[in-house]
Amino acid sequence: VQLQASGGGLVQAGGSLRLSCAASGRTFSRYVMGWFRQAPGKECEFVAAIYWSDGSEYYADSVKGRFTISRDNAKNTVYLQMNSLEFEDTAVYYCAARVGVRYDQWGQGTLVTVSS
Repeated sequence: VQLQASGGGLVQAGGSLRLSCAASGRTFSRYVMGWFRQAPGKECEFVAAIYWSDGSEYYADSVKGRFTISRDNAKNTVYLQMNSLEFEDTAVYYCAARVGVRYDQWGQGTLVTVSS
């Protein structure tokens, strides 16, 4: 599966952005799609995930209530709606996919910069 992330940019604190991850190459009903991020000098961390089959959603505590993950089956695209952005959300965001336990398919990152 190929993953193409987009939608990053510069936004002021309190603002919103929507990231997109377009997936191609397979049928995705068995996949779990995830968003991760890596801030400068920090390790990559989990942000959110969605089960393609039934839409079940999971979030890191740091983004719960501010970020929403969703999918569009017709477009084979997963979204990350990010609201009430904080300076600490500044990072390169990656989308990833897994069938088993580990995420083994990764897209290129998209940079989100939140100005304080």
